[in-house]
Amino acid sequence: MSIPIDTFFLDPKFEGTLQQKIQRMISEGVLSGRFIPGAKLPSSRKLAAHLAISRITVTLAYSELVSDDYLIAKGRSGYYVSPTAPQRSRFDAPRGVMADKVDWNRAIGQRYTGQVLVEKPVDWRSYPYPFIYGQADERIFDHSNWRQCALQALGKREFATVTADSYERDDPELVKYIALNSLPRRGIQAKPEQILITMGGQNALWLAAQVLLNQRRTAVMENPGYPGLRVALNLARCNVVNVPVDHAGMRVDALPAETDVVFTTPSHHCPTSVTMPLERRQKLLEMASKQDFLIVEDDYEFEMSFLNPPAPALKSLDEEGRVIYVGSFSKSLFPGLRLGYMVGSETFIREARALRMVIVRHPPGHLQRTVANFLSLGHFDALVARMGQTYRRRRDVMQEAIDRRGLHIAGSDVSGGSSFWMQTPDGIDARDLSQALRQRGVLIEPGHFFFENPEDGRRYFRIAYSSIDSARIPGGIDIIADTIEEFGRA
Repeated sequence: MSIPIDTFFLDPKFEGTLQQKIQRMISEGVLSGRFIPGAKLPSSRKLAAHLAISRITVTLAYSELVSDDYLIAKGRSGYYVSPTAPQRSRFDAPRGVMADKVDWNRAIGQRYTGQVLVEKPVDWRSYPYPFIYGQADERIFDHSNWRQCALQALGKREFATVTADSYERDDPELVKYIALNSLPRRGIQAKPEQILITMGGQNALWLAAQVLLNQRRTAVMENPGYPGLRVALNLARCNVVNVPVDHAGMRVDALPAETDVVFTTPSHHCPTSVTMPLERRQKLLEMASKQDFLIVEDDYEFEMSFLNPPAPALKSLDEEGRVIYVGSFSKSLFPGLRLGYMVGSETFIREARALRMVIVRHPPGHLQRTVANFLSLGHFDALVARMGQTYRRRRDVMQEAIDRRGLHIAGSDVSGGSSFWMQTPDGIDARDLSQALRQRGVLIEPGHFFFENPEDGRRYFRIAYSSIDSARIPGGIDIIADTIEEFGRA
C-alpha cells in the first residue's frame, strides 16, 4: 500500500527548517495512525517535486526518520513505515467537558495568584517601539557559538556529566569558572563549597528568604524595589519593612533597629538605576556588624557598566561573612536561560542547597555545561563587550532624544545599565500613559509595580534600550513626548 502524494503538505505555522518540517509531518502521520506500518512513502524525488523543495532535504529527513525507527529502507524499493514504529497510547475520547465539582475556594490552602508583578506582553517584538526591559536582542546574541557550545555539551565526552542525576551537586566546570573568573572581577574570593547554582536571580532571592526568614524575623527591602523580591518575602511570611531610596540608593539611616536581613541592589538599583557610593556601602556594613543583621546583595547587570568601572561589590568589602551575593546570567545572556548563582558562607549554602534539592534538585545539566563552555571559551566576554558597545550607542541616542523633548529622568545612572527611570508631569498617571502608548505601538513599563503602595509610583515609568534598534529610539521618544503633551492639554 502506497501513501498518496497529495497527503503530504508542510505546516506553515511550524517554526523549523524544511527538514524538520518533513520529519514532523511524517512522524505525526505515523503517531496519529494515518500512516500504518508497512505503508510505502513516495520516493525522495517525487516528494521533493511535490513540495517544491530540494531532494537532498527529503533524503536527509528520511534518513533521520529511519534512525528513529519511524521508517525502514528496503534497498531500491524505497522507504516504508516501520513495523516497530513508535505509537501513541489510545484512549476513548471523553464525553463532553471534564467535570469539576471541587470547591477550590475551600480546597486551596494557600494562594499564590494576585501578586503585583511587571507585565511583559508576549508579542512585544511585534511593536515598533518596544522599550521593554530585560529582553534579549537576537541581533547582538552569538547564536553560532552558543549552538556549538550546546552541541559540545551533548557530545560523548560530556554526555555522562550533563545527563546524570547530580542530586544536589552543580556542574563543577561552571562553579570553577564562577570562582576563578566571575567573582574575582567583583573583588570576591570564594571556594566551590560557598557557591550554589540557581534557577536565575529570582530563585536565589527566594532561597535566601526561605532559609533566613520566618514569621518572627524582619526583612528590609528598597522602595521602590524589585517586585519579585516583594513576592518572595511575602511567601516567607516575615515582617517586611520598605526603606526609601534616594540619589545614592537605599537610605541606610532609615533601617529599623529590629532588622534581620537587608535585601539591596547597591551597584545598580532596581528600578531607578542609581549606584550606592562607597561611603554608604561601608556604612551599611558597619551597621550590619553593630546590629548583627545579614545582607543579600543582588548584583544583577554589573556587566553592563560601560560608562564607568563598576563600584566594588558589597561582598568584596565584607570582612565578617555577613553578605550573601546573588549573580545572574539571565540578564547578560538571555532571560529564558534562568541560570544564576549565589555566594555565601558554607553553612548558609549547605542549607540553601538542601532546600533547592527538594524543589528542583538542580538546574538542568545541559544548560549548566553549555554556559560553562560558552564562558570558558571566551564567547561570553566577547558578547558582553559587544553588548556594552551597542548599549552605549543606544543610550546616547535615547539621552539626546529625551533631552531634546524635555522629558524628565527621575533616576541617575553613573555606570551604564540598559534603561532610564522616568517621571511624568504632575497629574499624569503612567498607567494611563502606558495604555495610550500601547495603542500607538510604544511599550513602556509603568512604575507602580515597583512600589509598596502602587499609588506612590503612579507618575513613574521605565524605558529600556536593550531590545530596540538605535534608529527607532528617537521616533519612539517623540511619540511618548507627544502623548504626554496631549495628556497635559486634556
